Amino acid sequence: MSAAPDPGASAPAAAPAPGFWASVRQALRGEAHDYTSLGLNRAVLLLAVPMVLEMLMESLFTIVDVFWVARLGKEAVAVVGLTESVMSLIYAVAIGISFAATAIVARRIGENNPALAAQAAGQILVLGAGLSAAIGVAGAVFAGDILRWMGAEPEVVAQGTPYARLMLGGNGTVFLIFLINAIFRGAGDPMIAMRTLVLANGLNLVLDPCFIFGWGPFPELGLTGAAVATNLGRGVGVCYQIGHLTLRAGRVKVGWGDLRPRWESLSVILRTSGNGIGQLLISTTSWVGLFKILALFGSPVVAGYTIAIRVVIFALMPAWGLANAGSTLVGQNLGAEKPERAAQAVRIALRHNVVFLGVAGLLFIVFARPIVGVFTDDVEVFAHAVRALWVVSLAFPLYAAGMCFEGAFNGAGDTATPARLNFFCFWLGQIPLAWLLAQPLGLGPAGVFVAVPVSFSVLALWSGWLFRRGKWREKRV
Repeated sequence: MSAAPDPGASAPAAAPAPGFWASVRQALRGEAHDYTSLGLNRAVLLLAVPMVLEMLMESLFTIVDVFWVARLGKEAVAVVGLTESVMSLIYAVAIGISFAATAIVARRIGENNPALAAQAAGQILVLGAGLSAAIGVAGAVFAGDILRWMGAEPEVVAQGTPYARLMLGGNGTVFLIFLINAIFRGAGDPMIAMRTLVLANGLNLVLDPCFIFGWGPFPELGLTGAAVATNLGRGVGVCYQIGHLTLRAGRVKVGWGDLRPRWESLSVILRTSGNGIGQLLISTTSWVGLFKILALFGSPVVAGYTIAIRVVIFALMPAWGLANAGSTLVGQNLGAEKPERAAQAVRIALRHNVVFLGVAGLLFIVFARPIVGVFTDDVEVFAHAVRALWVVSLAFPLYAAGMCFEGAFNGAGDTATPARLNFFCFWLGQIPLAWLLAQPLGLGPAGVFVAVPVSFSVLALWSGWLFRRGKWREKRV
């Protein structure tokens, strides 16, 4: 990324802008900046560096987790895949609310009103804590039934119920991490969000094999140990976030008064997050649908697809970091009544994202076999994982564009547009296409794999057309 000053910046710089590496160091130190007047190339860089590293830590977690679990056999990997597909519904609710959190907090910061930003953050915490507690109780009670409903084989249900119960019951840790990090991003404090995931996922990476295999003084818990490690690491991360949000001076500091329910603020959050939750629920239930179709072909197929998707997520998560940088700049610059700067920020993030994911997709296609070989030596699982990784990676540049465009809509508070896009591309597109290719047309699991790049490509092209129309600039939150 170039750090040269932008012609469109609202005021000329008094001194030459710092170079690329100096800007990276500033980003890692978490220095405060006014992102409504800073040169856009540099603004994207300063926000993207910690956001990409934050997402890289999350993607590293997904890779290392399945690496250790794969040592327990294909049934254990299938449990993780099926449980994660259900957890993705919880992620959908959390991320949907986080869209509102980023948009509202960024807009208030752009309006130079940190008190209202803190009030919104407090209401988001109250809402998130209540929802995650209710979901956790239901998930813990019905964990085994959920696995059976997903089509898991009896041995998978028997082995996986304790793991699923801990992951679903302890969802509050990941739920709150999503929400609080969204607050930090909206405020322009992405470095705190990055440090949170470094701490949480770093602990998980260390504890994972200890609890799974009983290393040192730790008990040998097998697959259940992976859930214990994950919740412990994320729980520590949430404590770190709350400390920064309530005790340390920052752009947003939440006090006790901000945690008192305010129905006017909650209604704004619910209205903004409703469509955000909808868009994520649509996309994630489509993933659940794909897993249900794949479960018809047995555990080796589910395990192979799980490995492939974990590898894909390893590349997609950092790309989301770039998209999030554009999203934050959209919210803050719309709050400062600078819509053209908001649009240009998205274009800059998009260019870098397309290059990054284009290269990653090419590497996955060329090196699919050795990459999958790191995770499994089961011949049947290996074959399905290689094919899934190769097919899904074909449309990586279009994935990059789509996530940047949808990030722009969400950053503006226009969560309804991505919800409609997801409905048509996934529910009316991806799921029927996957079933048609896999069953009536006889392609089997390969048909499900093909439906993924096809649906995401349509989404990217359609969202790009809507972005160019520009109605998202008129959204008020």
